[in-house]
Amino acid sequence: MPHLTRRTVAAGLLCIPAIRRVRADEPIRLRCSLDTAPSHGRNISLGDYLGKVEAASKGRLKPEIFASGQLFADLNVTKALVQGQVDMAAPGTWAITNFVQDSDLFQLPALYDQPIETIHRVADGRSGGMIAGEIEQKLRSHVLGPWIDNGFNNWFTTRTPLNSLADLKGLKIRNSGGGGQSWRTRFFGALPNVTAWPDVPLALSQGTFDGLITTNESIASVKLWEAGVRFALQDHNSFAAYIPMLSHTFWAALPADLQTVMTDLWAENIPTYRTNMAAAQDRGRATMESHGVKFVDVTPGQASEVRDRMLKEQDAVAKDLRVSVEIQKLMVQDLAGTA
Repeated sequence: MPHLTRRTVAAGLLCIPAIRRVRADEPIRLRCSLDTAPSHGRNISLGDYLGKVEAASKGRLKPEIFASGQLFADLNVTKALVQGQVDMAAPGTWAITNFVQDSDLFQLPALYDQPIETIHRVADGRSGGMIAGEIEQKLRSHVLGPWIDNGFNNWFTTRTPLNSLADLKGLKIRNSGGGGQSWRTRFFGALPNVTAWPDVPLALSQGTFDGLITTNESIASVKLWEAGVRFALQDHNSFAAYIPMLSHTFWAALPADLQTVMTDLWAENIPTYRTNMAAAQDRGRATMESHGVKFVDVTPGQASEVRDRMLKEQDAVAKDLRVSVEIQKLMVQDLAGTA
């Protein structure tokens, strides 16, 4: 018998939760970690989906959602998936860039203020497929299927009115993560700050930063006007999407018929979830306006001029973000709809 040290015994004990052997008559527990509030569209979508999974499995699968970062913030949840501490999560593309740099593709200038149909051609096309493959390899996680739309990111501030993009200069702006958001913040002369979403309301109310990049629905889901948000500038500066993934340990141990149930139900329902999320963004704006948040919209002409200026830096930005040349080529093909 090999010599056992205290360290190897401890390491073995840490692996036990990932195995989770159960009797044949016990349901398979599925722990899903989300760091957004229960009222957020992502939580609502995942709650609906997992309810359908439980019903279709006739109770063989017993899902449970841990919301509001009870278990992990999205910035940390991929590590938890690898270690088997959770079974499912849906982190944003920006939250996995430390491991899958190509997921910062959606921050490149070419996709600034692009229509949702254009974004879907990239996310659902060859580019998204390459990112899914890298997630499988680098994060040992299974991508369930098409991504959940969150929506377009915009700018929000507390005390500084936003009448144009020039008003961002000198402000400290919270980013959700990823080098692309930091670059974009600096492009407009602002100072990037990365704060996990569950910590945003308190930090915002305390003046830790002057504003933030996020979506209308995200602001409304936690009533950030109560934390001081008063102004919004809508330029659709990037598109936020969540990638549904399961720990490879969990997925590989799942019976084949339950894998099929989960895959098929996701494919059936993702169009509805995307439609619902788009509607939630519109409701989020209306809700904020009803609470006194002042909105200004960047015109298409202004956005086009900004994109042209950004594109001059795209090669340097892609290199800095370590977005591969290969996926940039796939993005061009996806945008053009070519083989």
